[in-house]
Amino acid sequence: MELKTIAHIYTDFDEKFGIPRQSGLVPSLQGRIVFEKEFRDPDCVRELDGYDYIWLLWHFSELPEDREYTPMVRPPRLGGNHKVGVFASRSPFRPNPLGLSCLKLERIEPETECGPVIYVSGVDMLNATPVFDIKPYLPGTESHPLARGGYAGRHSGHCLEVADPDGQIKKVPESLREALAGVLSQDPRPGYQNDSSRVYGISFAGYNIRFTVDGDTLTVVGAEPV
Repeated sequence: MELKTIAHIYTDFDEKFGIPRQSGLVPSLQGRIVFEKEFRDPDCVRELDGYDYIWLLWHFSELPEDREYTPMVRPPRLGGNHKVGVFASRSPFRPNPLGLSCLKLERIEPETECGPVIYVSGVDMLNATPVFDIKPYLPGTESHPLARGGYAGRHSGHCLEVADPDGQIKKVPESLREALAGVLSQDPRPGYQNDSSRVYGISFAGYNIRFTVDGDTLTVVGAEPV
């Protein structure tokens, strides 16, 4: 079976470090879906604007092509030592490098120079990630709020307090500050790293954001254009 890239999604992440581990964790993170020329017919998205959320099936395109599949993986939230089955995880290191995200549909611009463009929020993808399919989210059959969440449910809700004593975040455009603070609050570090003296850095919207973490407080120490 051959999968066609139907679109690419454009986000504020040019590297993997710092991307939220799941879609929807940072609702203010924006994305823009631009179709390939073959699929720029406005009829392709007719009545999609009647839905509040969509599913995206996409490609973990930055993984090494020669990486071998393993039946067990180490989720970062579990400290990097505890193994679970690959099919009990959302790890990108899978037999097929496919990602699945549920995103909020903000709006559709049906007629642009690039054809219909879809604007979404709650993204968890690299900039220019290839998209294989888009499907509407159906709340009547796909929402199960009482379902068990396994180990992921036990570790959900972990957030850091973001401190910015020197006003570094103010160097970032105001429209991006809420999203940046949300990304940092999710603790981008692997679960096995806990060095309060280490300075970490993420690339976000063309800025190099540097920070330290001590306990439950993340302190921003730098924000410079790349």
